[in-house]
Amino acid sequence: MKAIILAAGMGTRLRPLTEDRPKSLVEVSGEAMTERQIRFLKEKGIHDITLVVGYKKEYFDYLVEKYGVKTVFNDKFDIYNNIYSMYLVRDILPESYVLEGDVYMNENIIDENVNRSTYFSSYKDNFQNEWKLVINDNHKLERIDICDGHGYIMCGVSYWAENEGKYIKNELDKLESIKDFENMYWDDIVRNNVNQLDIHIKALNENDLMEIDSISDLEKVEAFLEKNK
Repeated sequence: MKAIILAAGMGTRLRPLTEDRPKSLVEVSGEAMTERQIRFLKEKGIHDITLVVGYKKEYFDYLVEKYGVKTVFNDKFDIYNNIYSMYLVRDILPESYVLEGDVYMNENIIDENVNRSTYFSSYKDNFQNEWKLVINDNHKLERIDICDGHGYIMCGVSYWAENEGKYIKNELDKLESIKDFENMYWDDIVRNNVNQLDIHIKALNENDLMEIDSISDLEKVEAFLEKNK
């Protein structure tokens, strides 16, 4: 089992914190988000970890030295969406976890025994412009809607079994136009091909995973953690 952490972004909405560090190395309660992810993966026996880096890539060097992770450099981090980061590591997607580097893992929800493609997801109320995972009674994914409302949403952690990983890899192989990379996220590949894939969700507690996109997000998470010490 492997893991891919997508950590190439600039994090403009987190300025000034990201003026001197990548977004995924912003600290929450004294620990960088990506370092916490790596630590949790290793706790569950997952040691083959690849970081896709871009903005201020040299800041990740200490993680290579400390944890033995690998890095892949996305030299177009300031041009394309994260589909290009996934394109660069598409060959290792089968049987891999994929983590967005800007997700704070409040709890270690990594399942070392997972054996089918899975989105790890929390149920949220009153969200706006989120990727909603529409599921059936067996928690199998039926479609992905980008919408407002309530339900299970994409939380930035997923696992891709052999079949689905290969399918997505093959779809990424087909991308040739610059516009494909400018206008798409890698999860669009999944969204556009749900009927061809066998994907389930793992229901989490509401605050197990927390995405941090802005200073206000960070302040809310810090306040929650302080209150729930």
